[in-house]
Amino acid sequence: MGALSAGNLAVVTGAAGGIGLAVAKRLVGLGLRVCLVDRTEAVRERAAELGEGAAAFVVDVSDRAAMSALAGEITARFGAVSFLMNNAAVSGGADALSEPAIWDRVIGVNLMGVLHGVQSFVPAMVESDRPGIVVNTGSKQGITQPPGDTVYNVSKAGVKALTEGLAHTLLEKTGERVTAHLLIPGFTFTGMTRSGGEKPAGAWTADQVAEFLLERLAAGDFYILCPDNDVTRAMDEKRMAWAMGDVIENRPALSRWHPRYKEAFAEYMNG
Repeated sequence: MGALSAGNLAVVTGAAGGIGLAVAKRLVGLGLRVCLVDRTEAVRERAAELGEGAAAFVVDVSDRAAMSALAGEITARFGAVSFLMNNAAVSGGADALSEPAIWDRVIGVNLMGVLHGVQSFVPAMVESDRPGIVVNTGSKQGITQPPGDTVYNVSKAGVKALTEGLAHTLLEKTGERVTAHLLIPGFTFTGMTRSGGEKPAGAWTADQVAEFLLERLAAGDFYILCPDNDVTRAMDEKRMAWAMGDVIENRPALSRWHPRYKEAFAEYMNG
């Protein structure tokens, strides 16, 4: 009986919309009981729409005490958690010299919120004798670091490092009974990325990401690297390899966007 078996309990943060809601819907469809967590009251409506298998909790994941209390309440009401998805995130739009308040908010939700989820729920998953899955939502921006939104990049780079470390800790403590996985979405049309209007042709829907997540979890992937309608996996792999090449070859920071390396990067991608 696996972690995603019918009757098991799941917790999904950032579940009032976007990828979190899409994953919650699929889990309910699989017969799991799902706790939808979000800082907005809209999560109550979304849970009601999903029916008796869903329950809503209005909690700010950046609040460590609130997350700890949430874990206690969920365990008391519903029992052990088998699937945890730390998905809540906010957009940034700040560089290294931007207002500290922006940094506090983005790091508080995108990175510390994931840590709070891990530390509030995962110890009990480790101590139980049940299979468990932890999914943390990262971003390609946390790997390739495109300029223009440094605070978001830093937060998601932190999620990558945190999830890699968690995966190793869980391997040491549980073997393969409880596993951690890093979801790396591509261009996705969600509430956070939507600027009005229809979905861009290049974007995936949140439902496509949720479907891909479950497929790759079944395959046992740790890095769940999503393509989209514009960017293939092969393109992602080359971009990420170039980013690591900056360190290995001692190129300027973010050389992909450096004027001296514009032609070299284009030739590399086309080669």
